[in-house]
Amino acid sequence: MMNRVMGTSREQRVDFLVAGAGIAGLRSAIELASAGTVLVLTKKDAIEPMGSAGRSEGGASQTSDSLYGPGGADDEDPIIHAQDAVRGGDGLCREEALRVLADETPRELKHLAAWGAHLPERTALSHTQAASPHRSRGSHATHSSSGTASFEILRALAEKAKTLPALRIRTNAMMVELLLEEGAVAGATYLDGESHCTVRAKATLLSTGGLGRVYSETTNLPGSSGDGVALAFRAGALLSDLEFIQFYPTVLCSKKEPRLMLSQALREKGAALRNLELNRFMSRYHEAAELAPADILARAIVSEMQKVKSEFVYLDLTALDPDIVKREFPKLFAACLESNIDITSDLVPTRPAAHFSAGGIATDLNGAASVGGLFAAGETASTGVHGAKRSAYPSLLEALVFGTRAAQAMIRGAPPGKIPAPPTASPAAAGAEQFIPARAESGATENEIRKLMWERVGVIRHGSKLKEALICLNAFNAARSHPPTRQSLEIENLLQTARLITLCAEARKESRGAHYRADYPLRDDSKPAKHSFVSKSSGVYFA
Repeated sequence: MMNRVMGTSREQRVDFLVAGAGIAGLRSAIELASAGTVLVLTKKDAIEPMGSAGRSEGGASQTSDSLYGPGGADDEDPIIHAQDAVRGGDGLCREEALRVLADETPRELKHLAAWGAHLPERTALSHTQAASPHRSRGSHATHSSSGTASFEILRALAEKAKTLPALRIRTNAMMVELLLEEGAVAGATYLDGESHCTVRAKATLLSTGGLGRVYSETTNLPGSSGDGVALAFRAGALLSDLEFIQFYPTVLCSKKEPRLMLSQALREKGAALRNLELNRFMSRYHEAAELAPADILARAIVSEMQKVKSEFVYLDLTALDPDIVKREFPKLFAACLESNIDITSDLVPTRPAAHFSAGGIATDLNGAASVGGLFAAGETASTGVHGAKRSAYPSLLEALVFGTRAAQAMIRGAPPGKIPAPPTASPAAAGAEQFIPARAESGATENEIRKLMWERVGVIRHGSKLKEALICLNAFNAARSHPPTRQSLEIENLLQTARLITLCAEARKESRGAHYRADYPLRDDSKPAKHSFVSKSSGVYFA
């Protein structure tokens, strides 16, 4: 789409810099363009109207009812939804963040409608009892409403961005390092093709998306290498809740990347999970069986795989009407046929895959990070909306609402976010520098990092495996090539992000939400739930 550069000099000046051209990045950039010049950097060669959120028929990531306000305009008071989400986030959702999301969603949807987005209607919703103890909260739209919504929102934002003269988008551009002046972020260096460029800005927003490519099994698109997390960490910013990785429970077991999601809608229609002995097993793990919460499903599947050292279990759709399956899931049917699997008559090999990060760069309610001049939005940020696992509130709305709020704060010149400081003399705050060795023993490849993370920092974790993973990760070297290349930068960011996830997972000695430790299988209710924080100077602490 847009590929315009502000000026011809290798050092540029703009009012606002945005890294990432997904929903959060574009929504922020549109808001920022009303107050000054904006440069958006994206690694993509075009603005793709479909991310990892939208590749599953049946609402794998978002729910169409919540696109029209949490629960719909005719639903209960937002306080009830906040209470539901707090429970769904296993005690770590920020109620004030959920209130903001509920209150400001209608405004964002009005903007989208004015910009030409055609969102799916609130029709054909089915419900499960799995997501909330308050009531049915696991609404999933049939067909592909979530993918349609993701596509439409990004399409509408991209079209709106085209009309704004102050907004420029540079494709095939990857941020290398944040510039620091007097302790605040003052812009960044970035790789533009093979050229190394500098851009100075009053405020910088990181909205680089997810970090799922840290794992060998993931639904995330190539490029989801945790760039924002790594950039912010190197600049001294606080990160929060990185141990909470949401693993999507059922993806197609194949060599194709990213992994194809086999959505909950299939299980709602009656698809069964079977082990290699062809026995159904989910009733042994949860009373809702195949409709259990995603984290419980993922752990149950991995447990069954580990019992017989298999690479998968089966999703069985053979009891369903073949015509209905083909009619309601045409894209999935066609995609599986490409792997020589007829989902109407064959057992479908499936296993979990990394899907979503509940943590990221710690921000306040206005998207401000702990370092001056730095802001974050979208999956890159940890706003508190999701808590310890993916809540019922969709990431699409979070990206819109908090992307707008971050932009408004940038325009105001907001100070650093008020984020809990580390306790003095905390034994946990040993300093993350110990996990960034000056010299490492061997070079790391992307596949080595991803395989290690999947095997030792995956769905089911154990302290001994986490410590082994840290030793291995610290023995790797991801030295930046000279001149830097996109590949070397992504491996560096993958390695940095992997170390931080593992460090936080080892420090949280309990099982909570999407973080499960076999050596600490219970949630620690002896004291109030706390968020994890990590930075270069503080190490890991809880507050």
